Amino acid sequence: MANGKPWFRVKRHGYGAGPPCSWEGWAVVALYIGLLLACAVLYGKDHPRLVGVFVVVMTLVVMLVARWKSDAPWQWRDGEED
Repeated sequence: MANGKPWFRVKRHGYGAGPPCSWEGWAVVALYIGLLLACAVLYGKDHPRLVGVFVVVMTLVVMLVARWKSDAPWQWRDGEED
């Protein structure tokens, strides 16, 4: 669990984090989408493999941030209270 207030809440069903729960989390998601769109527009036609690598790397970065700034550890949840 991260220090301070969480940016993401863990899912009640499944594994991982759900939507952001703070403005910082929404800023991370907005930056992620903006960077993906900019990369696709600037390099999509000429370098599609570069765009693919960028998408994978940026997705991993966002997943790491979400895991680090979640309100609880990531684990499989089936909807029941812990």
